[in-house]
Amino acid sequence: MSADPHDELRTAIAGVVASDRLLIALDFDGTLAPLEDEPMDARMLPAAREAVEAVGAAPETVVALVSGRSLSDLRVIAEHRDDSPLLLAGSHGAEFWIPGEGVVTHDDDPADAALRDELRTHAEQATADLDGVWIEPKRFGFGVHTRKATAADAAEANLRVDALVSAEAPHWRRRTGHNIVEYAFRHEGKDSAVAELRARTEASAVLFAGDDVTDEDALKSLGATDLGVHVGNRPTAATLTVADIPAMAELLAVIAAERSATREENPSGERPAARQ
Repeated sequence: MSADPHDELRTAIAGVVASDRLLIALDFDGTLAPLEDEPMDARMLPAAREAVEAVGAAPETVVALVSGRSLSDLRVIAEHRDDSPLLLAGSHGAEFWIPGEGVVTHDDDPADAALRDELRTHAEQATADLDGVWIEPKRFGFGVHTRKATAADAAEANLRVDALVSAEAPHWRRRTGHNIVEYAFRHEGKDSAVAELRARTEASAVLFAGDDVTDEDALKSLGATDLGVHVGNRPTAATLTVADIPAMAELLAVIAAERSATREENPSGERPAARQ
């Protein structure tokens, strides 16, 4: 009899499957949705959406999307409605959406917003002659997209904007991703986003999954009872690697089935619901 292809996977996820209350925190672009030349065209693959819904319906399991996208943009591309059970962390954890509560964020200094607008304009002017370079407005800064630019123009754009930000806002945080460099006056990262979501949901274990460099902060912050998952094939701090988005969807589907089966076979007392 041939071995069940999911046996190795079940061994890797056994710890989080058995946890009392599990938080599954997922990057969006490249983890659930393919990367797009037009960022706002991104949508979850059907298999990924089905798996997210299934695992979110499993007992004592909470699902959150954790993204560098602004919260408003994340809600659009995730097709997130006001009645959704999904928690959201946008702008690398600088703003949240919580079921039953809505938008949760921290106060900003008006001077930061003024500098953001000024720098964004300067970045647009500095890169206007470079084909395929696009400056994306973000609530806490901006991103320099180079997916449609040549390698030479992409390098030149990043060089120009790096110099600009270094001169005018050296205290800003710089992050790199797939064909994007982001600059922000807020210094939260996906590690702090996961920590806040863990506390808010009272999770006993966290599974975090992502595909990009910006996800490594969160992966490195996980504890012994948690599980980090990398989607792709580059070096990573994650414990488990899956090949692509369909494989990530399959992993979530297995977790949903395993947690549901475990609770049916071994029911226990209810733990507190997520704090609102």
